[in-house]
Amino acid sequence: MTIGPFSVAIVAIICWAVVELINGPKGKKRNKKDDQDIAALQQEVLQCKERIATLEKIVTDEKYDLKREFENLKRDSAA
Repeated sequence: MTIGPFSVAIVAIICWAVVELINGPKGKKRNKKDDQDIAALQQEVLQCKERIATLEKIVTDEKYDLKREFENLKRDSAA
């Protein structure tokens, strides 16, 4: 299979479209509200990452597994 000029043009157009989608429309400047929204979203992502890290520590803790097993035994014996 050879790569012809048509294939190169198609790839170039696709790359250009992806860059345009990522960068957004030209000439549109972010305003203060956009910056505040971005900062708020970044803060929310940070908080979510911290919560996920905490949950991962809890779930991977050996004591958590042991407590869960005891709870399962209690439920099984009660049923």
